[in-house]
Formats: sequence, structure tokens, C-alpha cells
Amino acid sequence: MDILRFITAGSVDDGKSTLIGRLLYDSKSILQDQLEVLEKHSKNKNEDGVDLALLTDGLRAEREQGITIDVAYRYFSTSKRKFIIADAPGHVQYTRNMITGASNSDLMVILIDARKGVIEQTRRHSIIASLLQLKKVAVAINKMDMVDYSEEVFESIKSEYAKIADNLGLNEVSYFPISALKGDNIVSKSSKTDWYDGSSLLEYLEQVTLNEESNSGSRFQIQYVIRPQTEELHDYRGYAGKILSGTFRKGDKIRILPAGLTTEITSIEINGVEKEEALEGQPAVIHIANDLDISRGDVFATEEQLPAVEKDLEVLLCWLDQKPLQPGNKYLLQQNSRLVKAVVKEVDYKINVNTLIHEQAEGDIKLNEIVKVTLRTAQPLVYDSFINNKTTGSAILVDETSNSTVAACIIQ
Repeated sequence: MDILRFITAGSVDDGKSTLIGRLLYDSKSILQDQLEVLEKHSKNKNEDGVDLALLTDGLRAEREQGITIDVAYRYFSTSKRKFIIADAPGHVQYTRNMITGASNSDLMVILIDARKGVIEQTRRHSIIASLLQLKKVAVAINKMDMVDYSEEVFESIKSEYAKIADNLGLNEVSYFPISALKGDNIVSKSSKTDWYDGSSLLEYLEQVTLNEESNSGSRFQIQYVIRPQTEELHDYRGYAGKILSGTFRKGDKIRILPAGLTTEITSIEINGVEKEEALEGQPAVIHIANDLDISRGDVFATEEQLPAVEKDLEVLLCWLDQKPLQPGNKYLLQQNSRLVKAVVKEVDYKINVNTLIHEQAEGDIKLNEIVKVTLRTAQPLVYDSFINNKTTGSAILVDETSNSTVAACIIQ
């Protein structure tokens, strides 16, 4: 059974947490003791006697204010698919949390309040979807019960959003008239919108196809070199890690990067059992034909599609730290298990997250701002562009002194 990772995005009070609560509630993914706690703490009860938003607003501050602050992850499944939901905050000052959640998602569900229509936050979240190359977007026009399930309101908002999607290159957009509070068109079709001929939101999520193919070839990054040196395993040398993309098979000719060495896979172990191949997402131990100097962070790649190996990188960077970014500052760049020192050589431009216009970066780069920068690393970095491979095309910057994550990086 495959997994769909999606993020919900919208402005404050658009009903993101209620929508996720409805999906969990109607798919029977809530335990009885959770229901009892919900009923006890619910203030804004629906017809079932619970406040569904409390299922995701886990922080005390969130419950007190009725808003989402952090990215909350929730899990549920149906007979057709498993789901991982990221409930992202709607406030402007939490744009960084939004980008963090969206970078790991296959799809974005954008909520629009039917009473308000398309607003600035709708545009901002759509721009983030465009920046992160999310191919599929579901626009859920919520609170239809508060506009008498008006087809005219739905079509007007749909038409307005279609212009934004067209400008941003979001080509796979689906629209749903819903009421998260009442449950209309969430899990099953509602009779109150008999003019709507599409599927329910959950039916769409169950059936939507994923963009599973990576355009970059097979990638494996080493996390640990296994060399027991015991009597029974005297000559054992295996390279443990995760298949980041593609497939590796016994007998494959591979290149070891950044050194550029060539060798062949002699065997593959998964959970201690020898296998003929290892697939994307699987942890594996790979054995090779030659004894080479290989260490943590090195990459195995198949010969037919090799990644880039460079010290100078062009990166879209979302700044996450309260302390501003200044050109010339030094950081640690973490790309999966690869850790290298890096310096910000220059800031090329700043992206206006409301218009997508490139603006001159004057002064320091502040929290939540998105900029295009040039990084130089102390050692060559093995990478693909983010559009071809999200796993090898993304990284984080870490402050050397505080060890705080200060930026999310999208490699161009």
C-alpha cells in the first residue's frame, strides 16, 4: 500500500485543523479514549459533540488561541492508501514552518474560506507550492454551509484561483466545495451540493497518482561503514545507508562520489538477508568489489545518470533564524548524512512571496525571507537539482556555534 504525503495550507480560521480532524474522525482513525478527551475539552462542538480542530492543535498555546503554530503531522489510512498529513500554520510569521512541511509533501490542499474568497495568504501558499515544485494542488473551498452551498460562490472563487494557478504554472489543480464542520464532500458526496459533479476530497486523495519517478537516476548515500573485524566476520566490509532514489541491483557498475571511483556491486543485504536489488526508500547494506577509501556521506550513483559534484552551488534559501543572514557568514551544510562547511558568497536576489517578483536584496536577510544565494562548500557536494530529485536537491544550513538550523536550502 503506497503512502500519500500532503500538506494543508490556508489562512487563519479557514478550517485546516477542522478538515484534518474530520478526515481522521470519519475514517475511524481516532481511538475511543481520544474521543472521550475531545468531548471533555471541546468548546466549539459540532453535531457529533466534538471540536475536531483539537485533534491537531496539540500545543497548549494553539488550543488557547484557536490557531496552528507548529507543523503537526497526523497519520491515517483507508483500504486504498496510507496518508501522512502536515497541518501547517496560516500566520505570515510562520512561513518557515509552512515551507518545512511542504518540502516533504507530494500534494498541497489549499483551503479558501467561501465567505472571503482568494486572499493574500492564498497567493503566498500557492507561490510556495510553485517554488517547491508541487505538481498537484487541491483547492478546498470551505465553509460552503455559511454561503448556503452557493454554486455561484464556488464558481467565482474557482475562476479567480485558476488565474493564479495559470500564472504560477500549477497545471494539475482540482476544486472541491466542502464544509469541514458539517462533513460535506469530505469523505463522501453531499446531497447539499447536487450541482457539483466531482468526487469527494478523500476519494480524490485515495485515487490521485503520485509523481514517483525521479529524473536523476539511482542514488545511495552512506550513513555508516560496517567493519566488525571479528573472527567470523574477519573480511566483512559493508556500506549501510538508504536508497535515496532509483534502484540498485547486484552486478551494477557504480561511481563513488565525490572521489569519482568506479566499482561494481557484489551483494546487497536488507535486514540481514541477501537480495538481488534494493528499491527507493529502503535501508540497505551494499558490498562492492574493491577495497576503497569510502566514508560517511559519500554517494553511490549508477553510471548512466551521474549527479553534479561542485563546490559552488546556486541555492534558493528560506531563512529560519531570528538572527539575520549576512553574506560572508560561515555555516555547516547538512545534506542527508553529508556534512560540510559552507560560506554564503553572495545574495543574488530576494523573492517577494506575494508576487514571485525578484527584488534586490538590500541589507540583512531576515526571518521567513526567501532569497537566491551562491554557496561555496569546503569539500565538493554531490547533488541533483531539486526539480529532479528532492532528496539530493535539498539541504539545511546549521549555525556552527549554536547548532541551530538557520535555513532550508533548495538546490537549483
